[in-house]
Amino acid sequence: MTDTGSHSVTGDACALAEDFAQGRSDPVQALDKALQQAARADHVFISMSIERARREAEASAARWQQGQPLSPFDGVPIAWKDLFDVAGSVTTAGAAVRNNLSPALLDAPSVGLLARSGMVSLGKTNLSEFAYSGLGLNPHFGTPINPNSDGSPRIPGGSSSGSAVAVANGTVPIAMGTDTAGSIRVPAALNGLVGFRSTSRRYSRDGVFPLALTLDSVGPLTRSVRDALVIDDLLCARSKPSSLIPRSLAGQRFLLDQAVLEDERVTPAVRDNLLRAVEALRASGALIEVKPCQAFQATLLLTQQQGWLGAAEAFALHQALLDSDAASQLDPRVRKRLEAARSMPASLLVNLYAARERLQEQLTLELDGALLITPTVAHVAPPLAPLLKDDDLFVQTNLATLRLTMPGSLLNMPGVSLPSGRDASGLPTGLLLSAPAGEDARLLRAALTVESLIAAP
Repeated sequence: MTDTGSHSVTGDACALAEDFAQGRSDPVQALDKALQQAARADHVFISMSIERARREAEASAARWQQGQPLSPFDGVPIAWKDLFDVAGSVTTAGAAVRNNLSPALLDAPSVGLLARSGMVSLGKTNLSEFAYSGLGLNPHFGTPINPNSDGSPRIPGGSSSGSAVAVANGTVPIAMGTDTAGSIRVPAALNGLVGFRSTSRRYSRDGVFPLALTLDSVGPLTRSVRDALVIDDLLCARSKPSSLIPRSLAGQRFLLDQAVLEDERVTPAVRDNLLRAVEALRASGALIEVKPCQAFQATLLLTQQQGWLGAAEAFALHQALLDSDAASQLDPRVRKRLEAARSMPASLLVNLYAARERLQEQLTLELDGALLITPTVAHVAPPLAPLLKDDDLFVQTNLATLRLTMPGSLLNMPGVSLPSGRDASGLPTGLLLSAPAGEDARLLRAALTVESLIAAP
């Protein structure tokens, strides 16, 4: 079994697996609790796999009784964003137009890998239609409400809305999502979770409905970094498990983007919580450099002035549907956003690909081993009701919500969103650690320690 170290997180998958090992619970009991919680939460799941989950939980319980679990997470319940093929379920991608398709015949490779590790697939979670919004609203399947909401219902963040809420409300300790412009990191921040956007091809994307092939990434939403590390081990089929014991940050360099920090669009609670976290890192011996990250700032400017590469790729993917009578069945807001890229010239697209490659090289040189620190989102989760009523507000809020995660997506930066605190109303804020493409393992190890230093007492 994996050494989980002394830093424990109540309610995470590692703690649940320890309960299995010590006989305090078993996978069947865990599944029963998950099903009860799922039944109480509206619009979180699009479909459930109850028979499969029961079969998997019973088999896992027998293995634990024999002392022969398949992995550290044997028997742990997991949910899948409804972009992943799960055998026997329709992959809706959050779109009513796909509701009558045939069920998937096979599990996506990532689903199969975790099933062979003994994890229990509970069902498929809700999302923004075609994963094309950072807010998580869905007119077809309903919008899951952020469990941290105060007096008024708050958005869950998107597009991995159901996956985030399923973890935040305690239905499952882990849910898988996808991230093209922020769709794991944003809902993680708005729900007070850990969200890991991996380098885009670190995990298999076969059997996962795409949005923008250059930018799509797969990753988990969890209650702890150690859970994300174990999932990384399992999805990479690593024979030697990663250490889950936080290491010293003495001498580790971090670049805190000063330009982002001083941007008036970052709310005081987000800024103050991030600065408190940075001071905890500094006190631990980390080296903090405060200055603008030129590559990050150039990417923000590029997106603002020339457009979003993912928009062109998403339009190309869905053009046949947009040109058909079935387009009338789409979420009007998603349809409008997809159509907005119809007129993007090929020359602009070529320039965006070239700029992306150039900025990736610049970023690696500029960071030179440092990890980038920014807020995940500049604000807390906004109220849902005004966004349902006002199309212009929806567009403005969507862009504002995704603004600080889009550069990392374009530059293919692995990123870990960590809870950084709460505002005066109790709404979560998030801190984003990012690294150059391919440095996922180093990022996760650092995030494990950062989490232990900034966690609320």
